[in-house]
Amino acid sequence: MSESPAIDLSIVIPTLNAAAHLPASLAALAAWPQASQIIVADGGSEDETESVARDAGVTIVQANRGRGQQLAQGAASTTGQWILFLHADTVLQSGWVEDVGAFISEANNQDRAAAFHFALDDAAPQARRVERLVAWRCRTLGLPYGDQGLLIHRDLYNKIGGYQQIPLMEDVDMVRRIGKRQIHIFNSAALTSADRFRTGGWWTRPSRNLFCLFLYMCGLPPRWIAKLYG
Repeated sequence: MSESPAIDLSIVIPTLNAAAHLPASLAALAAWPQASQIIVADGGSEDETESVARDAGVTIVQANRGRGQQLAQGAASTTGQWILFLHADTVLQSGWVEDVGAFISEANNQDRAAAFHFALDDAAPQARRVERLVAWRCRTLGLPYGDQGLLIHRDLYNKIGGYQQIPLMEDVDMVRRIGKRQIHIFNSAALTSADRFRTGGWWTRPSRNLFCLFLYMCGLPPRWIAKLYG
């Protein structure tokens, strides 16, 4: 009886009523040529999210609602040496397999982490402005957000304590513990749904996000910032 192939990459996707976006996200992940493990950490979806995940043959983990808790609980079920955290409304674009493969193959990168170039699925000029703002934030502050994905070796993830189960800013908290100099930004893009910008306002939403980041950097508890974030 042959042994199962070793898992080199585990992928964790936190979901909450994500049935509309999840199929495209999962379809892009099928390009990974080696053995992988995909875990959907669901926070109590009331739509067809679980059915979509089940039909795709991925593992479903029932998690406490809240992205930080879902990421932490999903990571606890992984077996791969590398873990890729990805939002359900994000679709990895051409070149991601090569970028991830090259990063994983470099032994020195076990003490580093990587995120993808940020892109929005909207042709509006406002979307390009948001993308430039995110590029500035990553370049200047070294702070990619969760919608850019995060690739990290299991040993480093455990060493820094993993995702904290906080209601907001779990991604900022994580990359700050990794360190600005230890974050690599891939050339390939993570194409993310622009729904929250279209509904929340192309100027209002980024401004609110930056204000929330400012409050967090000033030491305001995430549970308080969450009330403003909406």
